Amino acid sequence: MVADDGETLAVRLNPGSRFNFPEHPFGPHPWSSHTEWGSTIVLQVNRPGSMYGVWKIFETDGRFRHWYFNFEAPQVRTGQAVETHDFGLDLIVHPDGRREWKDVEDLHHQRITGRITSGVVDQVLGAAAELVELLDADRRWWSNWDDWTPTD
Repeated sequence: MVADDGETLAVRLNPGSRFNFPEHPFGPHPWSSHTEWGSTIVLQVNRPGSMYGVWKIFETDGRFRHWYFNFEAPQVRTGQAVETHDFGLDLIVHPDGRREWKDVEDLHHQRITGRITSGVVDQVLGAAAELVELLDADRRWWSNWDDWTPTD
């Protein structure tokens, strides 16, 4: 853990950080064959009740790659772990400000397969619209992490 002030939880993932995916009645998560994080360093910043996590992604040499917004269920703390459910939809914001939506079809695929409801899809799309508004207005609640690097 990097920081936890009750308003934001910031966690660092290094290559090799362990994670798992519990059994799900609608089948395995697409990443369930993975047991550890890959080849980047990630600062994950989350707020209670938020439908997305803010990830600041770095190469292993510390070079900033991009911001990554992972749409997910609000996190639940269980002991020393944090649980959530990934909805599939992601937004990448490149250093030049260019935005790239990723895995849009995954959100709807999860609805079709019964992993999430139409109501959850509506919530995720609402959160995506709110995030775009924050970005457009430069009202980023995570801006105090702009200068954070893996050497901090």
